[in-house]
Amino acid sequence: MNSERNLTAKEIAEIRLSYPPDTRIELVHMEDNWAVPSGTRGTVDYVDDAGQIHTKWDNGRTLAIVPQVDKFRKLTQQELKEEQGLKPIEEMSCDMA
Repeated sequence: MNSERNLTAKEIAEIRLSYPPDTRIELVHMEDNWAVPSGTRGTVDYVDDAGQIHTKWDNGRTLAIVPQVDKFRKLTQQELKEEQGLKPIEEMSCDMA
């Protein structure tokens, strides 16, 4: 499958702004023979000059995402808090006995 195309400098700059280092993401689907399993989470390392998002996956792998081919998403603020072991505010109780 070759649905890749060369990205413009502006598109690459936008990817870098949207996915700076340390951004937490989750893979939905990857078009690669050595794909990381769907549902795997990882941390963005950097975006290269082709616009690929190099990621350190939680399963120990390091494989780049091709934004125009692979499907992925940023973790929500709630998911980030859950990863850090913090309870969402609405789940905290204020028992004042």
